[in-house]
Amino acid sequence: MRPHGGTSPVGSFKTMTTEKTTDSYDHVLKYTGIFGGVQGLNIIVSLVRNKCVALLLGPNGMGLASLFNTTVTFLSQATNFGISFSAVKNVSELFDRGDEAAVRHFVKVVRAWSLLTALLGMLLCIVASPLLDRLTFTWGNHTLHFLVLSLAVGMMAITGGETAILKGARQLRSLAVIQIVAVLATLVVSVPIYYFFYESGVVPVIVLMAFVTMGLTIRHSYRLYPLELKGARGLLGEGMGMIRLGVAFVAAGIIGSGAEMFIRSYMNVSGRDLDFVGLYNAGFMLTVTYVGMVFSAMETDYFPRLSAVPVGDREGLCHTINRQIEVTLLLVAPMLAAFVVMLPLLVPLLLSEKFLPMVPMAQVAAFSMLLKALSLPMGYTNLARSNSMGYLILETVYYVVFVLLVIWGFEYWGLLGTGIALVVSYAVEVLTVGLYIRHRYGYKMSTMVVRYSAIQFTLCVLAYLTTFIAAPALRWVLGCAMIIASMGVSVAILHKKTSLWNTLVRKVLKRD
Repeated sequence: MRPHGGTSPVGSFKTMTTEKTTDSYDHVLKYTGIFGGVQGLNIIVSLVRNKCVALLLGPNGMGLASLFNTTVTFLSQATNFGISFSAVKNVSELFDRGDEAAVRHFVKVVRAWSLLTALLGMLLCIVASPLLDRLTFTWGNHTLHFLVLSLAVGMMAITGGETAILKGARQLRSLAVIQIVAVLATLVVSVPIYYFFYESGVVPVIVLMAFVTMGLTIRHSYRLYPLELKGARGLLGEGMGMIRLGVAFVAAGIIGSGAEMFIRSYMNVSGRDLDFVGLYNAGFMLTVTYVGMVFSAMETDYFPRLSAVPVGDREGLCHTINRQIEVTLLLVAPMLAAFVVMLPLLVPLLLSEKFLPMVPMAQVAAFSMLLKALSLPMGYTNLARSNSMGYLILETVYYVVFVLLVIWGFEYWGLLGTGIALVVSYAVEVLTVGLYIRHRYGYKMSTMVVRYSAIQFTLCVLAYLTTFIAAPALRWVLGCAMIIASMGVSVAILHKKTSLWNTLVRKVLKRD
C-alpha cells in the first residue's frame, strides 16, 4: 500500500494488486518496520516533550493533563460516529474503482458528516460541562475548562474526517508528514506555555494541539480534494451506510475511553491526590503507548490483508493470523525485555526522578504487551469479517474485566496492583478472543506461535527476575544477558525465515 504520485488525484487512480507473498515473513516484517518507523520517530519527539512537561509540571500537572485529555477523547469518540474509521472503506473502494467523480462527491459527504459531528460534540461538551466537573474532580470548579475544551472536541471531528479521506486515497506519505510535523509543532508550542503558565496552560495546550493537527490535515486534504460547497444539500442522507458501519467501532471506543476516564477519576477521588493519576498515566504511557509503534502496522497493512482472505478459507485465515502474531511477538519481546531491565535508568532520563515510584508497576505491565501481541491480530478477525456485534461484545468484556481488576489491584496493592491488573486483563482477552474466533471461524493457533511465545515469555520473566538481585553488577550483567538472549532468538528466527538480510547485504556490496 503506497500513495500515488503527485498531489492531484486526476489520472492517478490505480487498482491495487495483491502480491503472492503478502503473507510472507518478508512482507509482514517490511511493512511493520515501515509503518512502525514513522510512529517510532513520533515517539522520540514525544519523549522530549514529555520530559520537558514532567520537569515543568511534575506528577500533579501530568495527572491534570491526563484527566482533561481522556475526557476530550471520550467525548470525541462518543460523537464522531466512527467516520475516521468507516469512511476509509468507502473512499478506498471508490478510489480503487477509478471513479474520480464519485470520490469527489463522497468526499463532500464525509465533510458534511464531519461538520455535523463536530457541532454535536461541541454542544455535548458545553451542555455536560457541569456534570463532567463533578464526575472528574472533587476540588475546584472546572466547568469553564470543559467549555473551552469543546473547541478541541469539534476540531478532532474535522481532523478525523479529513484523515479518513487521506487514508482512503492512499496518501500515506502525507499522513506521515502530518504526524511528524504535528508532534514537532506541539513540542514548540506546549513547552513555552507550560514554562510560563504551569498547570494553567494545560487546557490552552490541548486546544492548540487540536488546532495544529486540524490545520495540517486540512492543508493536505484540501490540496488533494478542494473544498466544494456547491451541491451540499442532501449529503447527510447519502452517508447513512457509512454511519451504520462505524456504530460498533464508536461504541467500542466509547467503552474504552470511558473505562480509562473512569479509572483516572477513581484514582483521583480514592487516592485523594493527583500524583496517583500522574504516576499511573506515566507508567501506562511508557508500557502501552511506546511499544505501540510495533502495533501501528496492524491497521495499515495487516487489516487489509486479513480482510482479503476469502470467507470460508480457514487455512488462509489461520495462516495470516499466525504469521502476523509470530512476527509481532519476535519484534516486541526483545524491546520489552530491555524495557523491564532498563526502566530504572529510563524514567529519570525520559521523565524525572519524581516518577520512580511507578517503575514496579510499569515493569509488571510490560508483560501485558506480550499478550497484546497475541490478542490484537486475533481481535481484527471480527472486523475483517464485518462481525460488528462480535467485536463489540468482546471489547465490552475486556474493558469490564479491565476496570474491575484495576480497581481491585489499586485498592490492595496500589500502583503495582494496576500493573498486575493490566497483565491479567490481557490474559483474559487472549483467552476469550481465541476461543471465540476458534468457535466462529475455525482458527487454530500454530505450533510455532506456541513455541515462540513460550521461549520469549520465559526470557522476559527471567529478565524481570534479575531486577530483584541486590548486587548491582550481577543484576546488570544478568539483565543484559537476558536482553541479548531474547534479541538473539528473534534475529535468528527472522534471519532464517526472511530474505531481507540477504537483500540488504547485496545492496551494500553492490554500493561498495
